[in-house]
Amino acid sequence: MRVRAAIATVIAAGVIAAAGIVALTYAATAVGGFSSRGQPTRLERLVARLARRGAVPARARQAQNPVPFTPTAWAESRAHFADHCATCHANDGSGQTELGRNLYPKAPDMRSAYTQDLTDGELYYIIENGVRLTGMPAWGSGGDDDLDTWKLVHFVRHLGDLTPEDLKEMEALNPKSPAEQQEEQDDERFLQGGDVQPSGAQAPHHIHHGDQ
Repeated sequence: MRVRAAIATVIAAGVIAAAGIVALTYAATAVGGFSSRGQPTRLERLVARLARRGAVPARARQAQNPVPFTPTAWAESRAHFADHCATCHANDGSGQTELGRNLYPKAPDMRSAYTQDLTDGELYYIIENGVRLTGMPAWGSGGDDDLDTWKLVHFVRHLGDLTPEDLKEMEALNPKSPAEQQEEQDDERFLQGGDVQPSGAQAPHHIHHGDQ
């Protein structure tokens, strides 16, 4: 009975603490509403870090990267990141993109200690499973043997090694909007001596017999 009472007390204390955190977080953000334009408060950042730490199972935190860091793995991870991740995180991991800056919380600067202090297993788990209540989606199947994800862990670890040439190469691999694709096609057609229709121009109207 005493054990049950002690467990019940611990659970009750946890519920009360969680409710207090929620109340404080609401109070801290209520003045500014729920806009995603502002920066998360210190309390929100603390709660988010604790939640992230608690969300990763101990076994996952201790996982070791099974993929050797080789020139091939480095090149493949750059290409994968440029195509799948850079829209929010930027090619250099800074998070300084239009989308990354307007998320709430903002896309982190992955070069900072906030990310680099995570274990390889934690980085893998976050990429695979995402982070609830943020803009970070789950990219993998949820298993622990996705080699492409482990290569991305290498990429995050070596963000400081990116060269201007690497970044230029990644820029060419970034997803492009239809407008950007059209602009590239127009540039290529112009360089080959073809005619380029001005943006927004309408196709010429053909007069048919009977229109007059």
